[in-house]
Amino acid sequence: MERLQKVMAAAGVASRRAAEEMILEGKVKVNNVIVRQPGFPVADDDTIIVDGNILKKETKVYYIMNKPKGYLSTTSDDLQRRTVVDLIPGKERIFPIGRLDYDTTGVLLLTNDGDFMNALIHPRFKVEKEYHVKVTGLLRKEDSSRIGKGMNLGDFISQPAKVFDVRYDDTKTNSYAKVIISEGKYHQIKRMFEMVGHPVIKLTRARFGNMTCEGLKQGEFRRLKPHEIKQLWNLSCFGRQGE
Repeated sequence: MERLQKVMAAAGVASRRAAEEMILEGKVKVNNVIVRQPGFPVADDDTIIVDGNILKKETKVYYIMNKPKGYLSTTSDDLQRRTVVDLIPGKERIFPIGRLDYDTTGVLLLTNDGDFMNALIHPRFKVEKEYHVKVTGLLRKEDSSRIGKGMNLGDFISQPAKVFDVRYDDTKTNSYAKVIISEGKYHQIKRMFEMVGHPVIKLTRARFGNMTCEGLKQGEFRRLKPHEIKQLWNLSCFGRQGE
């Protein structure tokens, strides 16, 4: 059973709040009976009618993309800049799971399943994301240690991270490293390295949970396979609790 306004929002009728208002206004019927109770439980085989139109329930879809530079990780942009959803043709109302910066590349998951998204991005579920970075200067052990212990970035304190496989380029002017975090705040990786005096030059997400972009060129995508979706669910505490 699902709450009525949640089913309406998942089908793209309106936001949950707007759906609640429509229910209170008597614009929604379940099995041909007007329902004015937000939170009313509905089953998969119930017929929902909104403003005289039968609600078509949206089929859940799940994609993995190798995000290229120059695309926003959002569904639309007021400035008409390119977004990652522009790369995936189809009628489904999809959205990215978390965000990668405009100039960041790598693993990006997209779906129309809000519960799946929440299970993967909420910090308490601790789903790992691995990034490969190139930064200015020589990254020392003490710098990696500061990042690894968690940092006060002003508006939040980052959770402990793992920095490993640090190496320097041939000219000894820049460093390469791999970083694993289990959260994903706005510009988090860039801000952590800036805090220790090493601005990021290049950033790629190499892994989200157990998923990589193996076999996908930048800008390419594919649907996740059923076993991959299940594995991602089970990586989160939310998924394990639901077993």
